Amino acid sequence: MKALIIEDTVTSATLVCHSLGRMGLETVHARDGLAGIESFKRERPDLVLLDIVMPGMDGFEVAQRIRQLEKDGEWTPIIFLSARTSDEDLERGIAVGGDDYLAKPVSEAVLKAKVRAMQRIAQMRYSLLVLTRKLDEANRELTRISSFDGLTGIANRRTFDSTLLREWRRSARVGSPLSLLVIDVDCFKQFNDAYGHQVGDECLKAVARSLSCSTRRPADLVARYGGEEFAAVLPDTDQEGAESVAEAMRRSIEELAITHRHSSAAPVVTISVGIATTTPDRADDGGFVSLLKCADQALYGAKRNGRNRWNATVCGDLVTPA
Repeated sequence: MKALIIEDTVTSATLVCHSLGRMGLETVHARDGLAGIESFKRERPDLVLLDIVMPGMDGFEVAQRIRQLEKDGEWTPIIFLSARTSDEDLERGIAVGGDDYLAKPVSEAVLKAKVRAMQRIAQMRYSLLVLTRKLDEANRELTRISSFDGLTGIANRRTFDSTLLREWRRSARVGSPLSLLVIDVDCFKQFNDAYGHQVGDECLKAVARSLSCSTRRPADLVARYGGEEFAAVLPDTDQEGAESVAEAMRRSIEELAITHRHSSAAPVVTISVGIATTTPDRADDGGFVSLLKCADQALYGAKRNGRNRWNATVCGDLVTPA
């Protein structure tokens, strides 16, 4: 442990340094406030013993400066040394950042007791800080885990819901279009029944990866919506842009060439996509539910028309590719 003694009286400083040295502490001595502040910056001590009455800058101001130099989470015990022991001085010392007060002349026994107490407090505080950081890391990891789907590794329904609401509000604020894709793996129940759930899980993983690679902007989000359904939130995207993304997704899944002999759409795994595009009304914060319904309706249309295709709707008008 390193102690910084800021004391203009050489005799007093020597006695304190000697006592601390006998306790096993490394000591650094500064003879005035400015020199003490520079020593604090340079040495970063574990403990500061600070005289109050000094030429130029008194101990109260030095304590304030030291507290300002500490970074977030840092704390250096400050013990004042002074013959001034009035209630006002004690109160002011604590107010400016001091932690304890020793009256001069300093008793070695009392000094030892105070330093040991500060060491225990510092150690407990350090242990608490380490524990807090571990808890913060654990909470961040839990948040990360809770944001992603355990099977596919992409965003889950919870993240999708919060992202859609956030982008809905942002689009309403700036007046930009917002598109939503709802994606269904065609005839997936038949795939699972024929090839088994383990193969079905691998299929969903491959589909998730391919869908994610079909979006290139950081703001776009692909999420597992539930079961074999996926969804994509496309901010600042009009109908034409959403149709382009949907077609890229449809083509990428078809090109995976995952055998599906029991599909009515194709001999390989395919997807159907429902597209909904709107510019949110600033006054209708819950309108994203209607956007979801529109995308679902478009998806049903794609299925009715034979699957392995997309269907788009804007204000209820369905658009189907040739």
